[in-house]
Parts: sequence; C-alpha cells; structure tokens
Amino acid sequence: MKFKTTLIGFSILATSSILGLVQAQTSMTMAPGEMQMSAEAMTSGEVRKVDKENKKITLKHADIKNLDMPGMTMVFQVKDPAMLDMVKPGDKVMFTAEKANGTLMITAIQPAK
Repeated sequence: MKFKTTLIGFSILATSSILGLVQAQTSMTMAPGEMQMSAEAMTSGEVRKVDKENKKITLKHADIKNLDMPGMTMVFQVKDPAMLDMVKPGDKVMFTAEKANGTLMITAIQPAK
C-alpha cells in the first residue's frame, strides 16, 4: 500500500511539473507582437481625422484606464504609420495608447466589433 501511495504521489508531482514547464515555455516564446490584446486593455473610440503626413490621428475616445484619462477628443501620435492606412474618419475602433517620452502614442488599433 505504501508503494502505491508513493507511486501515485510521484505521478501527480511529475505531471504538474511537466504542465508548469509547458506553460512557462509557451509564455516565454510568445513575442509581444503575437499576443492578443484583451478587450479590457483596449479603449473604444471613433476616428475623427487621419493625418498621414504628420503620423497623427484624432480620436474621440472613452476613458483610457491605463493613462487615467477621461473620455474626450484629442490628437495622438501613432507608433507605426501603417496603422493610419487601416482607418478613416467615422470608423469605430478599439485601440491602446501609452505615454512615451512625454508623448501620447497609439500602439495598436483595430476595427471595433
């Protein structure tokens, strides 16, 4: 009986160790660009103006929780100018914004669902 108990305990320990390694490897190999943005991390908005020449976008947005900013209409820089090719005035979008070097910047944007 003691042998069976030890064997079962070892099996449980080995299984949980393997699962832990698989989970750690999965999270370590996922590049930041490959991660899906959660709906909670994104803010809803409406595109008011696209300024490709200056790499800026004007958005009427809801509260941006990670920046502790109330909803308003304002101009943002974009991290990647190619994002501006995906939107036009009037589009409903979901986006993420960060403050980098004193500048508010859109780091991701996608059509709202």
